[in-house]
Order: sequence, then structure tokens, then C-alpha cells
Amino acid sequence: MEPQAEKPGEADGARVTPQLLKSRSGEFALESILLLKLRGLGLVDLGCLGECLALEWLDLSGNALTQLGPLASLRRLVVLNVSDNRLTGLEPLAACENLQSLNAAGNLLATPGQLQCLTGLRGLECLRLRDPLARLGNPLCASPSYSTLVRELLPGLKVIDGERVTGRGSEFYQLCRDLDSSLRPGSSPGPRAAEAQPWVEPGYWESWPPRSSSILEEACRQFRDTLQECHELDRQASDSLARAEQALGPAGAASSFVF
Repeated sequence: MEPQAEKPGEADGARVTPQLLKSRSGEFALESILLLKLRGLGLVDLGCLGECLALEWLDLSGNALTQLGPLASLRRLVVLNVSDNRLTGLEPLAACENLQSLNAAGNLLATPGQLQCLTGLRGLECLRLRDPLARLGNPLCASPSYSTLVRELLPGLKVIDGERVTGRGSEFYQLCRDLDSSLRPGSSPGPRAAEAQPWVEPGYWESWPPRSSSILEEACRQFRDTLQECHELDRQASDSLARAEQALGPAGAASSFVF
């Protein structure tokens, strides 16, 4: 990851204030704020953010934060984006008992031990420490065994860096990834391809009495389960977007919350 340049407002020591929170959320009371987007404001101090006790969705990406102390009081927080900051630790998040999704890509986390504070978060399912599309990562991601170490430390994770690693559908995901890799042309020239041969033996396509295949049945079952889970995730996403629209009001835009 490239060294992060000074961000707008950093020189002024931008900090979270009640006025900022109310103007960004449209709420009169900090305790009423459910969703909050504070992206790219050059924040170096979270100030009174810990007073937003009902907060569930929080986007702090693209700032200049070095610590998350005030977040320790946000017990209802479910989704948190702190990507593209200057964090060297996540310790305050150990108190965010309802946290399910965390994006911490683009920070200064150097060892798996700095994730130890997350081991008590039983609801944590999604963790992002690396985002290739945005060219964001953490020093610890450079280790060849990075993914394995994270999975051993946090066995409850279902998604790491956008890849599903456990739960229904993970085997299907792995199969698709392996197939994609096998279809990619090699980087170095290989031996001359052999002359094409028939895929099957003669008579293979002749009619035979129907027969059961446990492997095929299991594959179909996994596919149906995966499809059902996709429908459920789509329903949950629609509900969350509807809640965001309602919370933000006419002036807001639910699509601006990208985690």
C-alpha cells in the first residue's frame, strides 16, 4: 500500500462535534442517530461520536484516524467501515458486541495479534483487511499465510476480503474459483497441445435406464441452498436499504452508504 498523503482538513485537526453529527444525520438528538456517513472529512479525532448510543451503521473511511477510542460505547453497532485511515490497533471494538461487518482495509495493522481484540465478537462474520480494487491493504496482508492465520484466529468469520470461506455456498464458491483458474492461459508457454480427442467413449450418449447419482443430487441440493441463501440476503439488503432511506429522509441517499 502506498504511503497515505495528508488528507483534507488534517492540518486543522478536524474532529467530530455535535453540530457535525446533527448536520450529517438530520437528527436533533445524538441518541437518535442510526446511520452515519463521515467519509473523507479529514477527521483526526472522533470527539463526541461515542454519544450516538443507538448507532448501527457507521462509515469513517478516508479520514486520518489513528485510534477509535470513542467507539467502545457503541454497543449496537452492526456495520463499521474504517478503511483508508492510519489505525495501528482496533482494541476499542472489543466492546462493540453486536458488530457483524468490519472493513479495516488501508490501515497500518502489521500483525495478526492486532486482531486479537476481535476474538470475543461472536457475531462478527465479515472482515475486510485488503481491497485490491481500491488498492488498500494492511502490512499483515503481505504474509503468504495471512488468510490462514486470520481464519484460525477468528474461526467464526464467513467472509474475508469479500471471499466466502465458510457456511453454505463456500464449496460452490471454491469450485467456481478453481474452474476460473483452470481456464486462464498460463503465463509461460507449455507443451504443444495434443490433438483433440472425443470427450466420451463410443456409445456414451445412447439411451440407458435412468439411474440415481448421489453426487449429482448433493450438488443440486447445495445449489438450491445457495440460491435460497442469496434470496434471503437480497431480502435483508432490501430491508436495510429501506431503513436507511427512512432514517436519512428525503435529503439523504441510501445508495451513498457503501460498505
